[in-house]
Amino acid sequence: MDPRASEPRSVPPSDPAHRAVHDARWAGEARTAAGCAGLLLVLSLTVDAGGDGLTLPSTLRWIALSVALFVVLLPARVSAAPGLITVRTLWARRTVRTDRLVALRWPTGIEQCVDLVDMAGGRARVELRVLLANPSLWLLLEADARFSAANSTLPTGSDDLDRLARRIEGDTARSVFTVSGLR
Repeated sequence: MDPRASEPRSVPPSDPAHRAVHDARWAGEARTAAGCAGLLLVLSLTVDAGGDGLTLPSTLRWIALSVALFVVLLPARVSAAPGLITVRTLWARRTVRTDRLVALRWPTGIEQCVDLVDMAGGRARVELRVLLANPSLWLLLEADARFSAANSTLPTGSDDLDRLARRIEGDTARSVFTVSGLR
């Protein structure tokens, strides 16, 4: 098989305004996660000290519980550049070539995440709330996904992409109307 067969037929349009973008709310959400974990630790140690007094085993248990709460609350950090999206958690870093997508899935139901798979097998999961909160990140992803669909590398996912675009555009329009006082 010709190695160039898996290459896109043309390059996606590169707009100088589309540079690397990051989830603008991540830092605040990370601080909130740390604050909640810290508050749990302080309150639990205070209550424990007021009762039977602090012991090493109980202190270690409260610390472990606070760390577990922080890990659960800490969101994934999402960043994108033309042709790439990276999702970093505490344990993993996943990068997907968004200009070479083979699958984009946005399942209906409770789970509000978009699953991305590229030609090299890279996989990433992006929460819908991140795309809603970061229009520039969504625009990069949408442009690259449409590029993949135009180059026939995205056999499945065009319907989900269209549905996702309608949802994000609808939520954005509602936000504009609400902020402007028209709703």
